[in-house]
Amino acid sequence: MCTAIVSVDPSSPVPVILVGVRDEFTARSWDPPARHWPDRPRLVGGRDRRAGGTWLAADPVAPRAATVLNARGPMAPEDARLSRGELPLRVAADGKLGRIDLPRFDPFLLIGAEPGTVRLWHWDGAELAERELGPGLHMVLNSGLEGEGQRAGETEDLHMIARLGHFRPLFAGAARPEPRPDARTAREAWGEWLPLAEGGGLPRADPASLLPLVEIGDGRVWGTTSVSLIALSADGLRYDFRAVGGTDDAGDAGAPGAAGGWTRVV
Repeated sequence: MCTAIVSVDPSSPVPVILVGVRDEFTARSWDPPARHWPDRPRLVGGRDRRAGGTWLAADPVAPRAATVLNARGPMAPEDARLSRGELPLRVAADGKLGRIDLPRFDPFLLIGAEPGTVRLWHWDGAELAERELGPGLHMVLNSGLEGEGQRAGETEDLHMIARLGHFRPLFAGAARPEPRPDARTAREAWGEWLPLAEGGGLPRADPASLLPLVEIGDGRVWGTTSVSLIALSADGLRYDFRAVGGTDDAGDAGAPGAAGGWTRVV
């Protein structure tokens, strides 16, 4: 149940803000944000060790950022499947999705952000839709933009409905940050949005939690593993990152098995 929050304000010195919350099996290994891709040397992002791609990539020079969420629909054939972790790399590098072999990808929601525009691509396994996200606050979940594809009565959807209902008004009501590249700390840069991005004080087991942590049986744990904060302006890009540990305390963050706080990536 990954979540992306996008704020677009063309009149602001920082017209686009992107919050990316990555949910995954906590045992799945990954590397923290860095320049992991020699064929795309300008890109920075966390790297999934299994598939080699990423959930969020940024080009500080362009500046540009992209993030991907799982979506709903029929899965690609297992023997032909390509990793969705390639998609943020492609959009962050090129500014567009381009021509890809869509049937080889599982359904996805893909956000591409630049200071002047934010695009959302939705592949449901049958059709690809593209739209521009205009001024205002937008919340994207696995069920779609503003949860438009939610299905009543399913546990996963009840969690997404609760998350949307709890956090959307909180982000909308908080003072919109205007992070400057010279801001010294994440708290100085992100202001009232930072405690919300840290979970807003909700227990991670709460159905509305932005940073969930759920035991799903057989020793497997699913939950938030990291949070990324991206600010895009004509002056460049700011990228703050926080790894979230596998604990029931939303304030205990770190790389898998270690504690830590916010790190300025760019």
